[in-house]
Amino acid sequence: MFDGLKKKWKVGSLQFLLIIITFTVGGLCTGWAGKKIMNFLDIQQDWLWATVYILLMTIIWPAMVLLISFPFGQLRFFLNYTRRLGEKIGLLKKKSS
Repeated sequence: MFDGLKKKWKVGSLQFLLIIITFTVGGLCTGWAGKKIMNFLDIQQDWLWATVYILLMTIIWPAMVLLISFPFGQLRFFLNYTRRLGEKIGLLKKKSS
């Protein structure tokens, strides 16, 4: 599985490790920030809480992972990754070659 991702992303072992660490730390920080925001909002209805939480995570994660990628030296990789993700879900127009 990991070898397949390294080939797909065209990265070596060290960069792959830094990418995985960035995903991990970015996800942890996203969860922490999301929890703080949700506690501040104090939403009582379960369905509304879940909806707001999902939307919030969708907004926070790309920003958090880009922020975390900078100190790990992976900003270029994650700028491209989040751009491609935005294109796939229809938020961004595909780059024309």
